[in-house]
Amino acid sequence: MIAIEHEQRPDVLRQVAVLLDRENRHLHERIKKLTIEVARLRGTDATTLQLEIDQLKEMLERRERTIFAASSEKRPRKAKQSDAEPAPQTGHGPTPQPQLPVVEETHELPPEKRDCTVCGGTLVPMGDQAEESEEITVVERHFVLRKRRRQKYRCQCNAAVVTAPAPPKLIPGGRYSTEFAVEVAIDKYLDHLPLERQSRIMAREGLEVSSQTLWDQIHALARVLEPSYRALHPIVLGAPVVHADETHWSLMTRQGTSKWWVWSVATREAVFYRLCGTRSHKAAQAILSGYEGVVMCDGYKAYESVAQRAGPRLTLAHCWAHARRKFVEAEPNYPQDCERPLELISNLFEVERKVPRVHLPEPPEVLELRQQLRTERSKPLLEELGGVARRTANTVLPKSGIGKAVRYLQTYWTGLTRFLDNPRIPLDNNLAERELRGLVLGRKNHYGSRSKAGTQVAAIFYSLVETAKLLGVEPRSYLIRAATVALEEPGTVTLPRDLVS
Repeated sequence: MIAIEHEQRPDVLRQVAVLLDRENRHLHERIKKLTIEVARLRGTDATTLQLEIDQLKEMLERRERTIFAASSEKRPRKAKQSDAEPAPQTGHGPTPQPQLPVVEETHELPPEKRDCTVCGGTLVPMGDQAEESEEITVVERHFVLRKRRRQKYRCQCNAAVVTAPAPPKLIPGGRYSTEFAVEVAIDKYLDHLPLERQSRIMAREGLEVSSQTLWDQIHALARVLEPSYRALHPIVLGAPVVHADETHWSLMTRQGTSKWWVWSVATREAVFYRLCGTRSHKAAQAILSGYEGVVMCDGYKAYESVAQRAGPRLTLAHCWAHARRKFVEAEPNYPQDCERPLELISNLFEVERKVPRVHLPEPPEVLELRQQLRTERSKPLLEELGGVARRTANTVLPKSGIGKAVRYLQTYWTGLTRFLDNPRIPLDNNLAERELRGLVLGRKNHYGSRSKAGTQVAAIFYSLVETAKLLGVEPRSYLIRAATVALEEPGTVTLPRDLVS
């Protein structure tokens, strides 16, 4: 008997996959025959019977796509009139590097090679003429042991002795600087390097330090930055529209691994994360506590529970990207039924692209233009889409792929169409999903947190770093500035927006 979970040989795994696929197809044919026999005994009509057979076929094909197909939701675009003209080629020249410092280096001929090969004379420089080229190189990171000497002073009376103060440290009497702790935090929460890996890299660079010591530094840094982290929450909830989403996280302790959840609430200018041990409505209530406005979200029931408790001061808008995804998943088995809905949804996004994207707060003229386009162009598209959904719902099985897509559309129709009456509401929740990518990459690299304190530290750094990225602020510089100020005056709040020029 082959233990598939431990098997590493590709040829063996390929043979197992072929055998399992053959067995699945045999079982599918058997189920199909049994379904026909049951339907005959029940007196089911031929149309319903064919729908049930198609649903069985769809389930098998969906399983194969899940295992073997790519996960992208991109679809081939239909050629438009504007697409017929070839786009101008931009070439593949060097990418400008305005942020890099420039180091000039002059190359000269050695004296023994300055003899003219024609007349035997001596070659001399041609004034300032030279051939220039560019080359990008790397200056290796290095650690130094800084020795601080704090000068002592005394009065002639010998009654007073004063020592020059040293910069405050994250850990009193500690051996590592604030800049060092920030470097470790950036490597872990921005570049997703686990502490064990960082320890090995630093050893190659000449610094012997354990992963526990690295954890002590970022833990101390997180305590200093916690007031800034907490100040982000009310700032995000002060926006008229926020994006909410959640994803799983692992808490790995000696007692075992438990499933935690990362809850996020975001705007285009800030994002706030909270890690919780539950995905219930209580966690959603905590991160949206006191909010008054519009929450853009998916169809998860916890958000509906929060909205019901909040009453009219909080409303939900639902995501068209999620609605579209249902039709994309059903398209391989129901291409005709999905063609028009996908086209109409695509046209909705096309209308949104006609409005220029500007910094917040959006000026009145931009909001007026968006409202006008939605009323004139998006509303008719929605009316047609609603009619298509109603007609399709009467001809398909509810549990089929197309049935689920149509039911999702009808269930959340109110939230999906709320953007018609409010130009500040976007069509999708892609902002929240994008802001979770950093945590997902970190989860894949260091697998989660090893303690509850680790979940809090992760929430602090991801919130501050991702907010800095949103505003175009260099995360390392921001963390150094915020930590330095907080060490000098404990409790001081420094947000990434404070560094925006």
